[in-house]
Amino acid sequence: MPEVAYHAVALDTLRLVAADDLIFAYHRASGITHLLAPPAPEILNILAEAPMRADELLVQLAALYDLADGDLAMLVARLDELIAAGLVWRA
Repeated sequence: MPEVAYHAVALDTLRLVAADDLIFAYHRASGITHLLAPPAPEILNILAEAPMRADELLVQLAALYDLADGDLAMLVARLDELIAAGLVWRA
């Protein structure tokens, strides 16, 4: 069975406003404003460019950002939260 690829909404469907370390993300399609904390905005930025598996995403995050630890289970938990918010989906 092939691994699940994660996709994110296009960034142009979001209105992003920074507030210290948090990001307010207004999703135009749903009319919902989400409050995002790291690494959620970073995940959306990467997945908006190209869908990828969680393990690929972890490598990309580690290459671009200073990660305290590279825990795949924690990343999948963050992805599940973004799925519940309607900003990411599995394919």
